[in-house]
Amino acid sequence: MTDAVRPPALRTDRLRAGLKRRYARERRFRMYGLLAIGFAVGFLLLLLGRIVEQGHTAFYTHSITVPVYMDPARIDRAYPQGTNFELLVAEQQLARMGVTDDAQGSRAVAMRGLFSSELKFAAAQRIQSNPGLIGQTVPIAAPVSDDADLFLKGEISRDTPADQRRLSDQQIAWLDQMERSGLVAARFNAGLFTKGDSTEPELAGVLGAVIGSAMMLLVTALIAIPLGVGAALYLEEFAPRGRITDLIEVNINNLAAVPSIIYGLLGLALFINWMHLPRASPLVGGLVLALMALPTIIIATRSSLKAVPPSIREAALAMGASRTQTVFHHTLPLAMPGVMTGAIISMAHALGETAPLLLIGMVSFIPGIPGGIAEPAGALPSLVYIWENASERAFHERTAAAILVLLAFMIVMNAAAIFLRRRFERRW
Repeated sequence: MTDAVRPPALRTDRLRAGLKRRYARERRFRMYGLLAIGFAVGFLLLLLGRIVEQGHTAFYTHSITVPVYMDPARIDRAYPQGTNFELLVAEQQLARMGVTDDAQGSRAVAMRGLFSSELKFAAAQRIQSNPGLIGQTVPIAAPVSDDADLFLKGEISRDTPADQRRLSDQQIAWLDQMERSGLVAARFNAGLFTKGDSTEPELAGVLGAVIGSAMMLLVTALIAIPLGVGAALYLEEFAPRGRITDLIEVNINNLAAVPSIIYGLLGLALFINWMHLPRASPLVGGLVLALMALPTIIIATRSSLKAVPPSIREAALAMGASRTQTVFHHTLPLAMPGVMTGAIISMAHALGETAPLLLIGMVSFIPGIPGGIAEPAGALPSLVYIWENASERAFHERTAAAILVLLAFMIVMNAAAIFLRRRFERRW
């Protein structure tokens, strides 16, 4: 029976059944899309939650304030930095707690292990600024040691066997007694954001790495963005079509897929071994990352230029504008939102690269704050790598904190890209 002789009711039923199947497939497709988004968001939240769980304790620390008698017999007025203030404070604290030291001084050594080395610098600075304090009892505040800080944060359990933790039962008892006496207090860890790297976890900060990353990205942006946008403008608007242009385009696309470690090897051979630029400096890091970011910027800029309707170019040329005027007065302004977005996202991608920085020496321990682009400096990705491979357990929480700082840095850059894109869109 053909459709022409089928009853109208039968044809209607078949149409309804077909529509029902199509609607069911559409609902399943939407459900699969929602499930995919849900899995992606779930894994992202799991990752962020794990990082926050591990790193939130690095944002606060414990300090101890103890009264210190500045013994004239043990303090050198001419050079107070040479005084062993840690041992002096430990012995006085044991005396206040009614603990008698043995002949070897092992209890004083154990008590000294609860204080950070910052204690001696704080005490020496007080004496240097005011020598009249010698002979007086002065309250000195300093961070506790990394192991004591982990114990106070609950990262080291007193239930763990003594041979498996770095704090003895005696040291834990002393900490409990000082905490009950009000000598120990928790505070915001401002040093994490105001200090450079250190071999002691309680004194380590990310400021040096943040400044190093900022200077490195500045060098990258000043080199990669003008060159990348200029190359894209020439290839898209001025270059004659031919085999050479096609070969250049293929090579640019291939360079965008080259592993980042290859750029690190190129930077090591070119900028350090051949040009003798300073190793581990933001200048070399910025040059290496600029080479890596160039293909991405060129591709993003060309895509933005292609998105501009051809009628814009034709109208400008029809009104008597030259090719250069058409490009810079009409085409580029309309493509600028996409150009800026691609450039800033490529900068954010370069910020998170680690392999090229390791090869040019930015994995070295650099405790200070860099003063220029030619001085040795650290970077946030390499700092994360260094801290994660450190033997001290307290560095691990600071690793997660540094990752959070790096993520915040990248979020700010992406937010800037969105802001600039919307601003240019409203303008044009």
